[in-house]
Amino acid sequence: MHDVSRSPNGLLASLPRADFVTLQPHLKTVELKHEAVLFGTGDPVDRVYLPHSGVISLLVNLPSGEMIETGMIGRDSIVGSSALDGKISLNTAIVTIAGVASVLGLDRVKALAETSSAFRTTLIRHEQVILVQAQQAAACNAAHKVETRLARWLLRCRDLVGSDNLDLTQEFVSQMLGVQRTSVTLVAHTLQTAGLIRYKRGRVHIVDVDGLRDTACDCYHAVKSRSDRLLGSVPSEFRVRPLAARQKNASMSGT
Repeated sequence: MHDVSRSPNGLLASLPRADFVTLQPHLKTVELKHEAVLFGTGDPVDRVYLPHSGVISLLVNLPSGEMIETGMIGRDSIVGSSALDGKISLNTAIVTIAGVASVLGLDRVKALAETSSAFRTTLIRHEQVILVQAQQAAACNAAHKVETRLARWLLRCRDLVGSDNLDLTQEFVSQMLGVQRTSVTLVAHTLQTAGLIRYKRGRVHIVDVDGLRDTACDCYHAVKSRSDRLLGSVPSEFRVRPLAARQKNASMSGT
């Protein structure tokens, strides 16, 4: 039986107790500072990050110097495990929203993966989720308008953070979406005029979640549903769910 209270990270909370006990003495807690680069593309990797809070974005570097986001990781997953064999980062990992994470040496991850089939399967599923995000991001960037992409991106951040308030600058958001800041400014103004969001001085407040979902492209729902299926072993409280559903459940339980 899983004890979800033992770790604020969904991957760790989903592990069999014996696997978690093996890792626990080697876990260290670190602060995730906004815009901190955890790995650069091609950098050697000697550790993985398992967020308790905040959001980490995975980016692809373009020859022009621009970076485009291919995935977002929150408290339900892990960053750095793709380097398990080659020990080289396949992309750039940057902190989008500040938080806290457990850090674990890559050698410890590899040692347990070699002896525990349950842990090995868990890592594979989480890597598949990252692949799902990357594939959907490629299609989304090519086919959808900035307005629908921004709505999708804000909803994903909201799901991972569990809050309607997101500390984000328009400059940073434009980098994640791979578009000009002026485009984000215009679209954010449109969403604000429609009453879906409010933004001021580096903070976005989501006002109308249902309206933002209606505005977002289908990529948001596609990634969410496929991720939920792949991470079915993660305790339910760590799965990405609409915040309104969590608030409703809390209200019904009297908390």
